[in-house]
Amino acid sequence: MSSPDRRQLAEDFRKLHRTPPILLLPNAWDPMSARIFEASGFPAVATTSGGLAWALGYADGEKAPWPEVVAATRRMAEAIRVPLTADIETGYGDTLDAVARSVTEIIGAGAVGINLEDGTSRPDEPVRTIADAAARIRAARAAAGASGVPIVINARIDLYLKHVGDDASRFADTVRRAEAYMAAGADCIFVFAVAEIDLIKKLTAAIKAPVNVVGRAGGPGLKVLQDAGVARVSIASGASMVVMSQIRRIAEELHQTGEFDILKASMTRPEAQKLFARE
Repeated sequence: MSSPDRRQLAEDFRKLHRTPPILLLPNAWDPMSARIFEASGFPAVATTSGGLAWALGYADGEKAPWPEVVAATRRMAEAIRVPLTADIETGYGDTLDAVARSVTEIIGAGAVGINLEDGTSRPDEPVRTIADAAARIRAARAAAGASGVPIVINARIDLYLKHVGDDASRFADTVRRAEAYMAAGADCIFVFAVAEIDLIKKLTAAIKAPVNVVGRAGGPGLKVLQDAGVARVSIASGASMVVMSQIRRIAEELHQTGEFDILKASMTRPEAQKLFARE
């Protein structure tokens, strides 16, 4: 895909964040899942870091080698025509130069958006300082500018996920971080691990930017989230775990019964082939 085409995809993706309607963004982990989501009518697709890592044979949490993540993202981007945004976790790099390099390479793979999170794996510092996280977003934005592709940066705030502070300080710090991340070049704020609708309403009212939350089983539905002011809903690793659960059920039943009725599929081989029969 040429740079002008990728620039247009990035702008198209950015427009999807202007609500209503709310952007429901499914998370895929390989070309087949990406194509199925596209064929079902979704206007854009995201990657799931967990699902992609597991499909490659690694644990989540930047355990998958970066070149393999880039290659897998490229295959997904080449399989679909709608915008693809990539979850690159904390940026696959300790330094600003490393984050910029990761962003440049994922753009080269065809992504027109990224998730960049401020959480860490360090118990003594579960989230980065605001200054550090904002600097990494600025590095990502500069790399995107140098590439000529105006990617959508979805800045993930992990205070609720990591249970940092009490309710009041967590809320205030989330809003402060959102302001700093937007000033650094983020387009959307991803408040991870929030599901209580009154809290979501407070966050969308206080954050002057599109807000992304995760849609989960048992949580608020799309209409409720849209009415609460949410601009974007993703499903994280949800679909990949449902698929893995189904594979486990198949494995257990095959092993226990030796019968094959569980292999009755709703998708036929010709239908699967057609997904990749591009003109």
